[in-house]
Amino acid sequence: MLFSITVNNRKITAEKGETILSALNRNGINIPTLCRMKDFTPTGACRLCVVEVEGRENLVTACSEPVEEWMNIRTHSPRVIKARKTIVELLLSKHPDECLFCINNLDCELQRLAAELNIRERRIKGRKIKPGIDQSGHSIVKELSKCVLCGRCVRVCEELVTVSTLDFINRGQKTRVGTSMNQDLNFTSCINCGQCVNVCPTGALHVKQNITEVQEYLSNHDYLKVVQYSPMVPLAVAEELGIKAPKDIDRILNGILKKIGFNKVFLTGTGTDIMIEALAEEILKRTDATDQSPLFVSACPAWVKYAEQSLHDELENLSKLKPPQQITGSLIKTILSKQLGIKPQQIYSVSVTPCTAMKFEARRDSMMTKGICDVDSVLTVRELVKLIRLYGIDVSGTEGEAADEPLNVRSALSVLAEVSGGITESIVRKIFFRLTGKDADRKMFRNIRSGGSFREAEFAPGGRKIAVAVVDGLSGLPRLYQSIASGRKYHIVEVMVCPGGCVNGAGLQVCMSKEDLKNRVKQIYQTEESDILQIETFSRHLADFRGKYLDKDELLKDKKILHTYFSKRDVLL
Repeated sequence: MLFSITVNNRKITAEKGETILSALNRNGINIPTLCRMKDFTPTGACRLCVVEVEGRENLVTACSEPVEEWMNIRTHSPRVIKARKTIVELLLSKHPDECLFCINNLDCELQRLAAELNIRERRIKGRKIKPGIDQSGHSIVKELSKCVLCGRCVRVCEELVTVSTLDFINRGQKTRVGTSMNQDLNFTSCINCGQCVNVCPTGALHVKQNITEVQEYLSNHDYLKVVQYSPMVPLAVAEELGIKAPKDIDRILNGILKKIGFNKVFLTGTGTDIMIEALAEEILKRTDATDQSPLFVSACPAWVKYAEQSLHDELENLSKLKPPQQITGSLIKTILSKQLGIKPQQIYSVSVTPCTAMKFEARRDSMMTKGICDVDSVLTVRELVKLIRLYGIDVSGTEGEAADEPLNVRSALSVLAEVSGGITESIVRKIFFRLTGKDADRKMFRNIRSGGSFREAEFAPGGRKIAVAVVDGLSGLPRLYQSIASGRKYHIVEVMVCPGGCVNGAGLQVCMSKEDLKNRVKQIYQTEESDILQIETFSRHLADFRGKYLDKDELLKDKKILHTYFSKRDVLL
């Protein structure tokens, strides 16, 4: 039911059941908010969205107040502006004065609100929160003094990620956002997905930076500096820098990385293809065997940590293959050290990724070869963009270069690994090609490409039945286990913690809407379809690569170097 309301002396259309804020935004009227998140139930906790409603004695929160037909609203009256200004001033009274060197400087919502409300002096003096920086985790840093108690991180961790690591602790003026028993993040159930970082307005939670470490090694001539990047990275770098991605954005990124100081540039997609082929082989063996337990794909490091601490019974079903980043890292240090006659520890290997949890992944004890890390340092896309700007690289004037051999080629299938369900589709298509000699029709994968936190499908390549399930965000796990409990059997189960997959990783520019996320997913599928190296062509290249490197090297031949292990983790809930 549509009706009219008066806002700032003009009529606008509202819909029965929606909130005042929704009606205002739909009609092009914006008011500030801090605690509100789209698609989450409003709480009205920050009260920055207050408006004046004729007939009401008190100001009302627009995000939680239902619209009524009789309403006459003023969104920027002197009373409303004074209230908003006071709220921000109260937040600033306890906030540290560290804007110049804060990681969120110029990208801080509190800073932006203060500027919009023309706050140019400190009128209210409050008791500062005692500085406390938790750097125990490999991926996320928590700075208690910058927290404004908006509650976004608490809600995302509980409702979206469903891990519930964070919550409000203490009461009254001592209220804080903390973990179970107020322990450091490294000793909690945190799975390093970084979704809390994406919604934090002030930098109280932020990604651990490795830029300084990388800079130091780039200027050290005693090391061979190499870098690998996943298929999503070139598209994301173009997005971050605000440039329209040309067809050869991958080659341009290679040139940029060489200008920064990396000696060799490799593609993580090569490792992804090796993983997909190995998983396809394992699934074929399982269809021949009597063992019908599902194989859980272990390419998402946040999912792996969640399984280690919460699903101990599933650890034996997790694929023991290393994830693409680590496979590529292993190959780099093994092949390059022999080619160039240097020790593996003389190679400084960096990975660029959309995922914050891969920082944790690279530090796992099981991701080493003979005591040497497969990957020495991990940069998110946003860190790489900072590095590009720091080195003053003219992106538009950079000529494209090819990636370096031998890890210089990746197939179209490896691109799909960036979206939820993409690895499953790649495995099934690989099996189709092996059994029939043809690539499967992409229309067959509509079910696992469509939205929803839980998706399932069945395929019959060469007459073999393969049942698959895709869990898009941990909120889909209950439906998976309900289906298994009802007697449903799956050969492949793919779980990704970040809804949408790596295209929604916390190392990327934050998606402001579901439409933005859909556009990224669409871009991945378009890239896959237009890629020159489709499955048939790349299969020949991979066979050559295997014959030249994997089958000739004793360390690589037994494939142990490409496998890992998992351990139960006891953490505070």
